[in-house]
Amino acid sequence: MNMGTSNIEHRTSNIESPTIRRSAFGVRCSVFSWLCRHSLLVVLLCLFVSALTASAQTNLTTGFGPVQITLGANNGPQDVDSGIKILFFMTLLSLAPSLLLLMTCFTRVAIVLSFVRSALQLQGTPANQIIIGLSLFITYFVMAPVWENINRDALVPYQAQKITGPQALDLASGHIRNFMLKQTRPKDVELFVAMAKMEPTSPDKLPLRVVIPGFIISELRTAFQMGFLIFVPFILIDLVVATVLMSMGMMMMPPATISLPLKLLLFVLVDGWSLVVQSLVRSFGM
Repeated sequence: MNMGTSNIEHRTSNIESPTIRRSAFGVRCSVFSWLCRHSLLVVLLCLFVSALTASAQTNLTTGFGPVQITLGANNGPQDVDSGIKILFFMTLLSLAPSLLLLMTCFTRVAIVLSFVRSALQLQGTPANQIIIGLSLFITYFVMAPVWENINRDALVPYQAQKITGPQALDLASGHIRNFMLKQTRPKDVELFVAMAKMEPTSPDKLPLRVVIPGFIISELRTAFQMGFLIFVPFILIDLVVATVLMSMGMMMMPPATISLPLKLLLFVLVDGWSLVVQSLVRSFGM
């Protein structure tokens, strides 16, 4: 019996040992996978601990490539100023699309071109990508004089170290402000000046936080006015076609079946895209 019991225990140990080994291997794999998934957290934790350790020392400089971080009391204001500049640059990159959309003529151009497509009752032609691309190039054409003035008066002197950063920013914002004020109704600017509880100020000293919303409201109003004028001839075509069909007793035929080809024919004969683009560009005083 003792020999049989020992053989059974030996077999049991032989059976359980691979299971134990597999479980231990699984634990090691799970720990390794957790470390892989949280490797960034581990690295950041190590950097944080090293920073805390180095804070007790004097003037320890660490960095990755061109970015340098100095821990210490010396040259503190200069390092903080560099960090603020980097933060401002990253914030400016994230706000660049909004600046392009709201501080240029892009808003008016895109809305008017969308009205043209809606007036023609064409749901997907031209495509949104074509309308946005055409709006961007028209915006580049209209804003080119403003960009040239900014480059001549602000960027070139700043790169030549003739003026400081704040001075270059003031000169650039001055050209943008002048462009927006030329396209903005005084009523809209006065509205935001009153809501900001500001004293009467000359136009060249108005802050951008007042000029930008007034410019956007004026652009929306102008774009809708132009869109209404675009809709008028196409609405007349719809009315004429519907009246003719009613008089002929063809009430079951949709008027759009006849009016859509007539709209396209009229738009092509009068060279509609050239007229719309020409009206848009001239509306900015060019």
